[in-house]
Amino acid sequence: MTTAVLTAPAAAPVAEGRIPLSSHLRHIGALTRRNLMRIKADPESMFDALLMPIIFTLLFVYVFGGAIAGSQSGYRQWLIPGLLGTTGMNLAMAVGTGLCSDLQTGVMDRFRTLPIGRGSVLVGKMLAEACRGLLSYTILILFALLLGMHLPTGLPGVLAAVGLSLLFSMSLVWVSMLLGLTMRSPQAVQGVGMLALMPLQFGSSIFAPTKTMPGWLASFAANNPLSNLADACRALINGHPAGHSVLVVLIWSVGITAVTAPLAVRRFIRRT
Repeated sequence: MTTAVLTAPAAAPVAEGRIPLSSHLRHIGALTRRNLMRIKADPESMFDALLMPIIFTLLFVYVFGGAIAGSQSGYRQWLIPGLLGTTGMNLAMAVGTGLCSDLQTGVMDRFRTLPIGRGSVLVGKMLAEACRGLLSYTILILFALLLGMHLPTGLPGVLAAVGLSLLFSMSLVWVSMLLGLTMRSPQAVQGVGMLALMPLQFGSSIFAPTKTMPGWLASFAANNPLSNLADACRALINGHPAGHSVLVVLIWSVGITAVTAPLAVRRFIRRT
């Protein structure tokens, strides 16, 4: 007796087509919602966004205000607009740490099995961070008003300053995600981020006028994008001409995003 061995024909490989734009948008919306729901499930992760503006304002206004500006009230009008930039920068750097942690815990392995665009994962993280940033900016402005800060240009000037700060911080989110995809551990991402943050923050016009700095540091501060962002926010809120500073910040934001966003997406594809 002979038996026939039946073999099923090999399945033809399914070509992976391009994902339509409408699907990309749905994926981005779903992933943004996922990231926001994670914040809801872990409210402690919002402590930096909620408390950092208050702590920075109290610390610098009442500890250094009298020494730097001669009075807390004058320094308040100088400092608060500058803090819009540094607040967004600090929040942006935390994204890379979370992304690196997700890669190590296997969350991204699940995304790899889903028919979604790889860039949607990163854009979803960026939009969720934008929501955190807006909340932090709102707390900063409201707390400054409680301390007696004046807004000569009213709500339009504040919204313009917040929008400019948010745009620049979103460009830094791409830098942070690139670091998170490159470094091997969340601790390394945090360490490298702090090394970059400290010189940029304190080597700028955010906390003190650059005229008191030595020549080499004043030159660095003049070309520091955070100095231009701080000067632009001060001009927008206090009613001074802001054209040049705003233009410089826009150029920096577009340039940083154009360079780091493709690198981050390419690196993410390789890692996942």
